[in-house]
Amino acid sequence: IQQGGPFPYRKDGTVFQNRERLLPQKPRGFYREYTVKTPGARDRGARRIVTGGDPPEVYYYTSDHYRSFRQIEPRP
Repeated sequence: IQQGGPFPYRKDGTVFQNRERLLPQKPRGFYREYTVKTPGARDRGARRIVTGGDPPEVYYYTSDHYRSFRQIEPRP
């Protein structure tokens, strides 16, 4: 994510709309979503990292397809 790709899924890097309103309210386009590979999943699975800002200043992880989030620190 920090290097800007390439990413394995075409939806990686697209705008995350925060429809669930679980993340702080920000202008459209602030959040972007990226797939976290799920072992055994045939598709993208449920795990995502959502970043906020450009360049990203905040990172969130969801393991349940946007039902809950926790803030994480990126790897150096």
